[in-house]
Amino acid sequence: MPRQKRPSTAGEAEVFDLATGAPRGDVDPDPTLLIRRHLRSGQRVRFPGNVVILGDVNPGAEIQADGDIVVMGTLRGLAHAGARGDASRVIVAFRLAATQLRIARFIARAPEDDAPPAVPEVAVVRDGQVLIDSYTQLDNGR
Repeated sequence: MPRQKRPSTAGEAEVFDLATGAPRGDVDPDPTLLIRRHLRSGQRVRFPGNVVILGDVNPGAEIQADGDIVVMGTLRGLAHAGARGDASRVIVAFRLAATQLRIARFIARAPEDDAPPAVPEVAVVRDGQVLIDSYTQLDNGR
C-alpha cells in the first residue's frame, strides 16, 4: 500500500523556523549549496549563500560563500565565509586544519595541533579576531 500524506492541522502561523523560532512566513533563508564529494587541490566553489560539503576539503581547494560554510569532514584548504562582509558568519568542520580561514575581512590560520579534536570545531569572529573553538561552545546568538 502506498504511503499517504496526512493533512496538516497546523495553521501557517503555527509553523516555525527551527533556527530562528520565527514564523516561516517571516523568514527568508539564504540558499544552500550541498556538495556530496571531496574537494581536491585546484577546485574552487563560489556560492552566494551557505555551502555544505559532505566530504573533505583538501589543501589547494577553496570555498567562498556569502553565508556560512559547513564541512562534514576535514577542512585543509582555504575557506572564506561572509565573503560580502558579514562578520556574523561561521565556518564549521569536523576537523579545522585549514591553510587559511576568512570570515568577512578577518583572516586566520587554523591551529596546528597534532591531536584531532573529539568534537567538531567552529571559527567565529569575536572582538575583531577569528576564534576557533569546540562547536559545543558556539553561542547561538553569535
